[in-house]
Amino acid sequence: MVSPGNPLKPAAGMAPLAERLASARKIADGRRIIATAIEAHLGTRYTADTMRALLRRFPRARFVWLMGADNLRQLPRWDRWIRIMHAMPMLVLPRPGATRAALASKPARRYGKYRLPARAGLCLAAAESPAWILLPVQENSASATELRRKILTV
Repeated sequence: MVSPGNPLKPAAGMAPLAERLASARKIADGRRIIATAIEAHLGTRYTADTMRALLRRFPRARFVWLMGADNLRQLPRWDRWIRIMHAMPMLVLPRPGATRAALASKPARRYGKYRLPARAGLCLAAAESPAWILLPVQENSASATELRRKILTV
């Protein structure tokens, strides 16, 4: 899901939505991973509202929220972050310089008993929320901007 804009980040320097969506579509396989700008169509600005709208619009779908460890760490700054933790299971990707801090963060401590082992990843969509997994993969330092630049130059 390509967001029209993050309320916690400055809009200056951000690539236009159409450009970010086009690069995301080059990465997505179009079957299991679909790049979309549905947030712009839903008219939502905050993650809690987007999640609620998605669950309402697609009541039979089993969503998993994908986020970087850097976002887990700063989740308490997000609007209605506790509601986000309860809305759908989360898969957290390690991020350089943020993973250890994320594991020590307020959300990780508060919801530590809901953390599932990585081997439960294939069943995460069926898990009752709150549930989350930190995916044990190598940290990738590439930013979204760097990834877009690499994809668009190939």
